[in-house]
Amino acid sequence: MKWKWLALGCGFLTVSLIVTSCESIRTSFGSYSFIKKLPGAETIETATQQISLQKIKLEPYAQTIDGTLTSPKYNNFSAEGTVQVSGTVGKYEDLGSEFAWIQIDYTGKQQAGLPSSFHYYVPIKQGHFREKIQLFAGKGEYKVTIRMPGASEEEYYYPFASFRVTNENPSVRRDISYSTSAKKAGLVISSPLTGYTVQRKSVALSGRLAEETQAKKVLLQLRKGEKVWKRVIPVKDHQFAESIPLLYGKGVHELQVMVPDEKRSGYYVEGAALYVDNTSSEERTPVEYTGLYHERGVHLTRPIAGGDRAELTYRIAGTIDPDAKFSKETDYMIVQTTKGENKATYFIPVNQYRFDSEIWLRFGAGTYQITVYVPEVTTEQRDYFRFYTVASFQVKSKASSDLRDLLPSRGVQSDHPDIRDLAREITAGKKTNREKAKAIYQYVANVMEYDVEKLRNNSFEWDDSALKSLQKKSGVCQDFAFLSIALLRSLDIPARFVEGESAGQRHAWVEVWTGERWLTMDPTWGAGYITPEGSFVKKYDEKFFDPSPEAFAKTHKRTGVVY
Repeated sequence: MKWKWLALGCGFLTVSLIVTSCESIRTSFGSYSFIKKLPGAETIETATQQISLQKIKLEPYAQTIDGTLTSPKYNNFSAEGTVQVSGTVGKYEDLGSEFAWIQIDYTGKQQAGLPSSFHYYVPIKQGHFREKIQLFAGKGEYKVTIRMPGASEEEYYYPFASFRVTNENPSVRRDISYSTSAKKAGLVISSPLTGYTVQRKSVALSGRLAEETQAKKVLLQLRKGEKVWKRVIPVKDHQFAESIPLLYGKGVHELQVMVPDEKRSGYYVEGAALYVDNTSSEERTPVEYTGLYHERGVHLTRPIAGGDRAELTYRIAGTIDPDAKFSKETDYMIVQTTKGENKATYFIPVNQYRFDSEIWLRFGAGTYQITVYVPEVTTEQRDYFRFYTVASFQVKSKASSDLRDLLPSRGVQSDHPDIRDLAREITAGKKTNREKAKAIYQYVANVMEYDVEKLRNNSFEWDDSALKSLQKKSGVCQDFAFLSIALLRSLDIPARFVEGESAGQRHAWVEVWTGERWLTMDPTWGAGYITPEGSFVKKYDEKFFDPSPEAFAKTHKRTGVVY
């Protein structure tokens, strides 16, 4: 808001200390000195001297609105951190606004990043105003100016009174600054408790709005120098809470909580302002959110900013608002990591509207683009999944190795004890990677049944996996591949999920690193075949383990590797 005021004159009076050269009078009570009393001044006797304090003179506008200043009464005095300001306005019903404006200006050198002024907007209730103001910058001299609103023009404020005060307290204690719009909206910040706080990397923000306020969102604005970041967060049951990343490294960040403009839909106006001194020199990047982030009720609690550094794994955590659209049907979240041309996809379960899981940064050291998705909610059965972006950010991995073909992946729980124990049992006595791979091929092809109905009905599930295949002992090509790869990787044998085509349909099989070369195996085709009538015939066939590339190419077309 642009504040305007008219200079109606100033009558600034200074404190005078006058010590006369009058003859001292000695009594049994000690020595006293006489001082000359100025017109309109009063004297205060201390233990060693008498001080002449000049009363604060009100501006002409104060007389116009029948105003008085009841505290403080004197100019140029000392205080210990705070000053009580109070007064009355006889013609308060004629004012264009219900708030008095108190401005405090620090005349000394302010800490970098902190403003040298502070503003209070104090409600005028039944003609009375009262505020305990904070001398925010510590020890030094301050000028305090009190202004009152005009008779009918809310944007205009006029001088009411001013005084100077010296703070003897060195502590930096700053209140949270609230605008008139914030006061009308009933905005109250409950965390942090003060307008200046020292934190590392982030600050926990929480607050509330008045019950009569219909606002569903507030706008956060973080600023450091010329760098600005904005984000809209939801208000639920008149309350809001968010961890705010201090993105721009060491130093003071200004954080503003802006409230919806009552006059213009979709706009926000100044609300509350506070300052956070970040002790971390690490600079980070914002998380980018889409409109679906709020629509689907997603709330990421980790990370709150991009640019984190990690090793092999990175944690993704958050919640789903139970009242949001499709919240009850959202059983999982999808996270995709991208490094260059390499991509890996992970499905994270949602339990009781919460998700929390570690994902693998499997492609070695470097910068990863991480994208978080929500699934499409549909009753249609398909052999693919459709999902939509809600957030994205970057992570830098310091991993020393590229372990893309050894780490667990979507559907491949190679680190699960049941998978590890079974793999050791299957390959007992086998020496080479090829021998172990053949034993696993034989096991999967002999144990698993092909699920024709799953193929026919496209009854794929997000949690299809090696463990599920092991439990059901049936599945389609992806399930044969999931189980085979999990068993191989659990033995530290590199293996990968290959997608392609066979017999005119989408198909999946496995490639295994023997230590010298990649060999191909298709345990699905090794398990049997489907008749022209559409039924599965169980018949083990070894020729689809390590076939010649020429023979395999006659029935299979490779299109890529999936992680």
